[in-house]
Amino acid sequence: MNVVYILLPVALLIAVGYLILFIISVRKGQYDDTTTPAVRMLFDDDEKKKQDDSEQE
Repeated sequence: MNVVYILLPVALLIAVGYLILFIISVRKGQYDDTTTPAVRMLFDDDEKKKQDDSEQE
């Protein structure tokens, strides 16, 4: 039973720490645009491919 008195406050401190980190990341804009970065690499590949085709001709 003594372990519960130690683990419960430690678990709550860790949870509060992660909550604070999440709030800070939301305020700094980490989650503003979630779709463009995932698709950006596809746009870069298309542009490089077109440049390579023009150099070979």
